[in-house]
Amino acid sequence: MRAATAMSSRAVWFRRNRTRITVLAVLGFLFLVALGGLDREDWLITILRGLAVGAITFLVASGLSLIFGLMDVLNLAHGEIFMLGAYLGWTMYTRPDTVVDAFVPMLLLGAPLVLMPWLRRAGARIRDGGKRKAIAGGLLVVGAAGVVAAVARFPLAIWNPGVYTQSPITYSLAIDMGTLAPLPRGSFAGSAVVVIVGLLVAVVVFAVGLQALAGRSGGVVRVSFRRLAGSLLVLGAAVALLVLRDPVVEWLFSLGTTTRFLLAIVVAVLLGGGLGAVIEVTLIRPLYERPIYQLMVTLGLGFVLIEVVRAVWGRPEFTMPKPAAFAGTGAGCPAEGFRGLFSGCSTVEMFGGRVRTYNEAFVIAVGIVVLVTVALILKRTRIGMIIRAGVQDREMVEALGINVRRVFTLVFAIGTGLAALGGVIAAPSMGLSPQMGGTLLLLALIALAIGGLSSFPGAAAGAVLVGLVQQFIIRYGQIGIDLPFLAEPFKPSPPLVPASTVLLMVVILLLLPDGLFGRSTR
Repeated sequence: MRAATAMSSRAVWFRRNRTRITVLAVLGFLFLVALGGLDREDWLITILRGLAVGAITFLVASGLSLIFGLMDVLNLAHGEIFMLGAYLGWTMYTRPDTVVDAFVPMLLLGAPLVLMPWLRRAGARIRDGGKRKAIAGGLLVVGAAGVVAAVARFPLAIWNPGVYTQSPITYSLAIDMGTLAPLPRGSFAGSAVVVIVGLLVAVVVFAVGLQALAGRSGGVVRVSFRRLAGSLLVLGAAVALLVLRDPVVEWLFSLGTTTRFLLAIVVAVLLGGGLGAVIEVTLIRPLYERPIYQLMVTLGLGFVLIEVVRAVWGRPEFTMPKPAAFAGTGAGCPAEGFRGLFSGCSTVEMFGGRVRTYNEAFVIAVGIVVLVTVALILKRTRIGMIIRAGVQDREMVEALGINVRRVFTLVFAIGTGLAALGGVIAAPSMGLSPQMGGTLLLLALIALAIGGLSSFPGAAAGAVLVGLVQQFIIRYGQIGIDLPFLAEPFKPSPPLVPASTVLLMVVILLLLPDGLFGRSTR
């Protein structure tokens, strides 16, 4: 009886998924045929490069998948957050003194926000009426102006993109030559105490105005020693960093490039996640019932981020030097075999081909680690269970008494943090430019459409397919494809590289409107 039931369920499953199985089988056959036209060293390099492109695309697409699956929000600024993560990572890697100086006002900005229940109660005291929005708007304008004026008075050791000898390009070259040194630091524009106190007051005014504009009830505010201690701890960290700035900077510059690169990854992910949380709270949350407005706001935010990057880092493209663990040359390099991946050489000879340890090994490894880690979080943790339940039935999660708004903020922060991680990982391999975010966003959206918009495994499968298709087209554009009735091999032109992924998406969506692993909406 049980055997018959199992066979019946398998038959039903195969019947429901026969189109999906057929599409996957055809794709597998086409890739095998493509491999048959390449030499051994060519197909190894092509596959590894395709997986590397897929790994970077997955880091962007996975965050988009989580955000869209839970919140039905398509964040069109996701690519620009990827770009910002690359620039933030470069800054921590190349100019840690700038990061230390910038962290002081950032910590001061965060210190009063730890006391949000008190600020919410203060905002609730502004009663409803015709003047409430006017008062709240005035507080927001005054607070924002005060924050900008106070932050501008903090000392900041920073490059000058308008002068070549002080531009990011020069400092990237200085790392390779081993001549990187701290920049001269200025002083406060005025009294340091007045600037710091003014910044704290401006943040409080802005937060009260934001709470008044939201119009939420303050409720009963209980004195929480944990919140008070947290606020004082953040404030103390800012003061300590201000006082001990020079020893901290010297210590950061004394670190090896590999250690500083790991710190750059941590800083980029934290700042990217924090930016995502701020975006969700301030821009997305008021527009959950207006999806068209969400698209417009995130699209506009993307343009704003591009202009910020151009103003701070400059318009020219530049490279981020690889850390020492992946840049070794000279005696013993290139290394050989799998052990050579840990030799410190920049390249390794494997199966007759030469593999770049960073571009084709480390990037793929990061993608795999992120895939496994996020999958375990979604499957094995309580927050993962809440996220998966929210993707299936958001109303049910709210009915269980779970703070859905907090979960939304967390998921948005995770998604943008993954995009920032993709940016800092991609920077040494593809370089930095203000246009890099738009390119990756397009690839990520294609990967999501192929795999399924709300499917995390689908994001991984779609990203891998996009990467492999692109690299096979690039490789065959070099060696050509032997086709019947043609005297010369057909060589796909460069414009066919992006067109191939779009064509793949169109074909798959015609056969499977929900993508390879998408949840049916019909």
